[in-house]
Amino acid sequence: MYEEKIWQDHVTEFEDRYEETTNPDGTVTHIPVEGEVIQQGTPQNAKNFNHMEDGISAANEKAAYIMLTLLHHGQTLENLNGEVGTVTLTNTEEYPFNNSMETVALKQPRGNLDYRVIVEAEAEDTGAVGEIRITDKQVNGFKISHTGSAKRVNVKYVVEGGTY
Repeated sequence: MYEEKIWQDHVTEFEDRYEETTNPDGTVTHIPVEGEVIQQGTPQNAKNFNHMEDGISAANEKAAYIMLTLLHHGQTLENLNGEVGTVTLTNTEEYPFNNSMETVALKQPRGNLDYRVIVEAEAEDTGAVGEIRITDKQVNGFKISHTGSAKRVNVKYVVEGGTY
């Protein structure tokens, strides 16, 4: 955990006051004449600056991790956003034969085949629905059929997932 360092200004009795000394090579050296030190400043050195750099680096890593986590949460939520539709399956064969297969086109193509199709089915007549089968999944649709004796079956479906 980063511990904040409170920086202090160096405050002296005389600000920007220097004694000037001429060197043998003709150059001039300025020597600070501070007078009384009112407040000792925080040293500007590698230890303090590197402490600050470490904190900035750690904060950037944490921010990147949080952004990645938010991205994954957003993808999870988007995967839960389902596409809802209905289809009527019609069987013209006599039981146990069944030719009720229909192709369902998705309004929004999926990014992959890892999607779920959740169904609710109800027969329009006295026959049985049997099982609802989802086959031939593609990113833009799937096939759906029932295995029962009903001549007409109304199916409500919800497609979830497959976006990432």
